Amino acid sequence: MKNRGRFRKYVPSILLLLLFEAVAVVLWLVRDNLFYLLNFSYIGCCLALGTALFAAGKRYARHFVQLAVGCYMLLYLGVISRENMQIEGFWYYLFLGAFEAATIHYAVAKIFGPLLFGRGWCGYACWTAMVLDLLPYRTPQAPRKEGLGKLRWLTFALALVFVASLFIFDVESKDRIMWYSFLIGNAVYYAVGITLAFAFRDNRAFCKYLCPITIFLKASSRFSLMRVEADPKKCVSCGKCRKVCPMNVAPDQPFAMRANRTECILCMKCAENCPKGALALTMKSHAAD
Repeated sequence: MKNRGRFRKYVPSILLLLLFEAVAVVLWLVRDNLFYLLNFSYIGCCLALGTALFAAGKRYARHFVQLAVGCYMLLYLGVISRENMQIEGFWYYLFLGAFEAATIHYAVAKIFGPLLFGRGWCGYACWTAMVLDLLPYRTPQAPRKEGLGKLRWLTFALALVFVASLFIFDVESKDRIMWYSFLIGNAVYYAVGITLAFAFRDNRAFCKYLCPITIFLKASSRFSLMRVEADPKKCVSCGKCRKVCPMNVAPDQPFAMRANRTECILCMKCAENCPKGALALTMKSHAAD
């Protein structure tokens, strides 16, 4: 029984590895391109290793994954390979009718993948959050500004309109424009993200109020199989998990009733700080809610 319990805590890591390896092999064979095998195998191994290290009690585990995956996607795929991996790149390839890097990335990490791992992208792979999480306000110092979350729809629409206008007006040098938009867009994200973090005393303010990608992520993560659950037999309703959550989630509540349930980034700060060990990462069908 003890060995079974030890193995069970590594199940999410094994499932992540199997998922990404399956995607890697299928895309390699279908697209006849070794890049997809290496790309998704690398990301899957980083995610599996990081989550396994966390399950083993290593507090640096999540930051290891953020740096390993975030730097790879920002510097290698983005800067060196000149792939626009932001939401503009997704719309661009979608309008071209091309099933390329950005569209595949969004399908796996931000549209269909969250049905399994929720907003794990935000907690473990986002290169913007990779930097924002290094700022001093890891725990929000002020209540969440609920109304400001609607601004993400504005940034989402602006990205769509920007790319659509390139095709509507048949603008030349679209590839070059998308390359520069990636560089400028990331600079703007970092500048605005850091400014909001200090203004609201909350490292994740940008994620909560402006990030356009959350439009996709929040919709899918509502049905996520991988989630943090509280054991009602152990939970004493002390509220400590809510205080340390960077996304203002209430992880001690049942998932269907949980405040900001689609905001959970699986950072596991709640589980780390629970005095009773009542919180854990689980695999659970939403049909049970």
